[in-house]
Amino acid sequence: MRLKVQGGTPLHGTFTPSGNPNSAKALLAASMLTDQPITLQRVPRNTSTQAMFDFAAQLGVRQTWQGEHQVTLQTDGIHSRTLAQSAVGMLLLLAPLIVRRQHARLEVNFPLNRIRTHLNALRDLGLDVTVSSGAVEIRAAKWEQRNILLDSPSVTATEIVLMLAACLGKDTLIENAACEPQVLELCALLQQMGAAVEGVGSNQLQVHGVTSLNGGQATLGYDPIEIASVAAIVAMSGGRAQILPDDGGTLPDLRPIARAFSYFGLTLDADPHAVLIPRHERFTVATREEDIDASIETAPYPGFPSDLVTVAAVLATQAHGTTLIHEKLFKDRLLFVDTLKDMGAQIILADPHRAIILGSTRLRGTYIPAADPRFGLGMLGAALIADGESVIDNAEGFHYTFDAILGKLSALGAVMRDEG
Repeated sequence: MRLKVQGGTPLHGTFTPSGNPNSAKALLAASMLTDQPITLQRVPRNTSTQAMFDFAAQLGVRQTWQGEHQVTLQTDGIHSRTLAQSAVGMLLLLAPLIVRRQHARLEVNFPLNRIRTHLNALRDLGLDVTVSSGAVEIRAAKWEQRNILLDSPSVTATEIVLMLAACLGKDTLIENAACEPQVLELCALLQQMGAAVEGVGSNQLQVHGVTSLNGGQATLGYDPIEIASVAAIVAMSGGRAQILPDDGGTLPDLRPIARAFSYFGLTLDADPHAVLIPRHERFTVATREEDIDASIETAPYPGFPSDLVTVAAVLATQAHGTTLIHEKLFKDRLLFVDTLKDMGAQIILADPHRAIILGSTRLRGTYIPAADPRFGLGMLGAALIADGESVIDNAEGFHYTFDAILGKLSALGAVMRDEG
């Protein structure tokens, strides 16, 4: 998909956010722990989530959709012990494979140090983990009591351990657990299914497992990355808009993100029921003496999320002053700065994890070779605020993480057309 984007048009209107794709993947995996039906509402239909649902169907998950975003899942049995899919989220399916089949085989085409935290956690639980050429074999084991310390607060590792503890353990203490919203939603569903989880919302979770889990239902929370990205793009475009839930639901807590955005002079009026983006005349770094030269550092929740680092960098190009973007969590997340420099941005890449951005700079349209899912909506935002026209190749990548995002931005006035 080749997308032509005309920049310089202020965005206005009402934006309806989608469900959190990370929650959808975790709750899909949890639904496979039982043979009872699980109903999920507000499921986003982005590409990566749909791929996981399609793979789950191949494994034996029956899916009955009621409308576009509600599905009832039932897993009478799982047809395979092998997980050959390495896409984001697929690792979560290790948990139901281990629980329901007692043995899982993970075929890997990436360095194993990427999942070291996960493998160490499985070993600490007492599972038999064997690494051979190109594959990891994991055999189930039950336990009475375990106290494990995760090497890092990995969301995926935390979710896998939670699901295993709910089914295979009697009492499990998980320390250094992730606290992201999707982890809380998984805890809530597991409790509804019969397990007991204490310490929800903290980095220390106590799980009291049961011999079998019941059915249940859950409504996914809204996607905070989508909401924050759209809010920043609207503000940078010179427009004004509101972000409202379409079903009376509660929006996620945006305070950590709003605080970071405020360092650039971007103000969000956010509460659980609406996010209002007023028109901004100007963005300026360091409106307070203690904030001179802003520094945006990514960190585990409730820190600033890595998924928004590109949006923050584009915002920094529009703010008068100097900003240090420090990507502490992942490598290769700052590769986009070369394209921003082609658009006229003044950026010094100090090292693979740190970029110094001097603003403000008027961006100009350019050719963007790919909509890399790692960069979220940042480069689309840059194209929408640039002077002139940009061409984005492989623009279907925006739908990898976000549900129908191009259509929803077009409804706000974004000028884009699919050139095929």
